[in-house]
This record gives sequence, structure tokens and C-alpha cells, in this order.
Amino acid sequence: MSFAMSPVTSFFRCLAILFAAVALLAACGEQEQGKVAPRPALTVTVVQPVSEDWPIRLLANGTVEPWQEAVVGSDVQALRLAQVLADVGDTVKAGQVLAVFDDEPVKIDVAQAKAALAQAESMMATARDDAKRARALRGSGAMSDQQVVQYLSAEQSARAQVDFAQAALAAQELRLVRTRVLSPDAGVISARSATVGAVPGPGGELFRLIRKGRLEWRAELTDVELERIAPGVAVQLTLAGGRLVDGSVRMVAPTLAARTRTGLAYVDLPANAAVRPGMFARGEFHLGMRSALTLPSQAVTMREAFSYVFRVEADASVRQVKVTTGRRIGDRVEILDGLLPEDRVVLAGAGFLNDGDLVRVVASEPSQNER
Repeated sequence: MSFAMSPVTSFFRCLAILFAAVALLAACGEQEQGKVAPRPALTVTVVQPVSEDWPIRLLANGTVEPWQEAVVGSDVQALRLAQVLADVGDTVKAGQVLAVFDDEPVKIDVAQAKAALAQAESMMATARDDAKRARALRGSGAMSDQQVVQYLSAEQSARAQVDFAQAALAAQELRLVRTRVLSPDAGVISARSATVGAVPGPGGELFRLIRKGRLEWRAELTDVELERIAPGVAVQLTLAGGRLVDGSVRMVAPTLAARTRTGLAYVDLPANAAVRPGMFARGEFHLGMRSALTLPSQAVTMREAFSYVFRVEADASVRQVKVTTGRRIGDRVEILDGLLPEDRVVLAGAGFLNDGDLVRVVASEPSQNER
């Protein structure tokens, strides 16, 4: 038995089919939207590592000291300082008078020594004449042998008295010379203890002198570092005010300190008004050249105390790569490990990226060899 479908029923059936078709099309559209490619996280420029010849430098700390410091004193005693002619910081010449003692007592002693010498010489002349006659009369019977011997002995004694008087006069004249304290060498006065009116004891210090005005930087280095240093190596010091001073290694200490296991490298410094004994300075020893793979420092980021770069892959994603850094010169840093010369690295904006992010590369930073 068949049933005829009414017009109203047919209409509603067609409307249901239409709604089902619309729903199906909407679902397909949503699936198509889900397949849209993700958008890049950042627009970046990239750079490649550059191989360059960079200087090898060894950093050290040390103190500026005099090359040699002479102690200037006097061996005269019981004399008063009459004049002090030099002060700290004065540049002096070898033989220049630095101080003068009161020489009046010494002049009196010189006069007495001269008188004693004249007396001894007079006695010597008499003894010499007596000895001459004794030698002429020896064996003639006019003078006994005992008398001859006495005259000859008196001559020898008189000659000894003359020698003694001459030595005494020389000593007093030397005292007179040494009442003038002279600089033993050219240099700069670094300390003064001489005071007018003082009576210093013999050997007492009056001045300290930096010989030739020469200073040196004494760098503290470990035993391994000292093996890399040799006389003639160039050194550049950085003083507290940022001023640079050039020097060269004069010698390397042959021993190490027992407590610290460090040794000294002695670096000659030029005459420079900015350098003072006792100054602390940081220095760089220039040990030659070595090839280095370098990047701009802004391409390297620090995360959790390690250095990273973001390498751009072929699919425009970035890979966070841990690198080992070395020397730094200007705005560039040496990459010791982690990169190859052909790698492309994000130059700026790496701090906003995460591992695996997609980027859009707009340009590449030219390398130094291309500039």
C-alpha cells in the first residue's frame, strides 16, 4: 500500500536537507581556517660569523714602583745641618748638592791636621839629616854603632809620623768634603727626612732618590702565565683615570712567592707625569695574533649565566644555541664553540625570541669583509 506525500511534508523535508548542507559547508570552512600557516613572531636581520685575526692578550694587575731607589745619607757625625737644598718631587742631577752641614768645626780640625803634618815633616827633616851623618860616620870610630842605629830608627819613626799626619789630614779633608751631601745619581727625590738644625747620626737617612726617575710596573702572574711572558713583550697599562701608558717587559722574576704561588713581571715605563709610585694599574700583555670567529656583541644574549645565540634554520624558525665566548674587542665578541662560519644568526631582538619561533628575515647584516 503506498502513501502519497503531502506538499507540506515535502517542503519541510527539503528545508531540512538545505540546513544540513549549510552546516556541512560551515564545518568545512572552519577546518580550512585551522590549516592557515602561523604568523612569524618577529621580523629580524641576520648576520654570519666573521673570521678575523685578533691580538692575544693577557690581563694582570700590579703596582707601580721605582726601578731603583737610592738612600742618600752622610757619614759625618756631631755636625748640624745648615742647609737643605732639595725637597720631595725635585728632579736632581748626579753630583748636585742636596744639603750642607755646618763645616766650621771640620775646618778647625783640618787646620789642626795641617799643623800636625808640618810639625811631623820638620821632625822628619831633622831625623833625616841626623841619619845621613850617622851613615857617613859608620865604621869610622867617631860614632858608636848603637848611636848609628838610634839615628836610623829615629828617621824611620819620623817618617811614620809624617805618614800618620798625612792620613789624618786626608781624613779631615774628606770630612770637609762630605759636609756637602751630593746626589749619587740623576733622578727624582721621593722622600726627605733632612731638617735644618738637626744633628743626624752617621749613616742616617736624609733623602730617598728614584734613580734616573725610572718607574716600573710589577705585575702579579701565576706560574702558567709567567711561562707566556718574555723580555721585550709589549704591555699597555690602564691607569685609574682611564689614561693609557705603554711599556715593555724588562725581566721576569725567576722565583714564585711561597704563599701565593705567584711571580712578578717587571715592566719598564716611560717618564710620564701621570704615573706615580704606589699606583695600582691594570695591564694587558700583547702576546701576538690569533684567528678568531667573531660576532657583534648584540647578537649574543645571556640567559641563566650562559651565552646563547639564535640560529636561523632553513624553515625560517630559530634555534637557541649555547655558545662559548672568548675575547672582546670593541662591539665584537669571539665565539670559541657552538657556531660554524656559514651559520646565520639573529642580530637584534634575540631577547624577545624563544626556541622554535618563526621569524621573517628582511635583510642580512653585511660582514666586515664585505664592508
